[in-house]
Amino acid sequence: MPKMKSHSGAKKRFQKTASGFKHKHANKSHILTKMTTKRKRHLRGTNLVHTTDVGRVESMLAGQ
Repeated sequence: MPKMKSHSGAKKRFQKTASGFKHKHANKSHILTKMTTKRKRHLRGTNLVHTTDVGRVESMLAGQ
């Protein structure tokens, strides 16, 4: 039986913590000059994946 593979995109985007999976905010990679400082400030840091999506993320990272 072959080993299960994790989703390589999910490996780069989510990290397992004791309370769930953390992820970065979207829209914070380029073309930031037109975005207000307040908007960029609020996109800093990480959030936890919503409880309705935890099962989906766990299945993508099942091979890890």
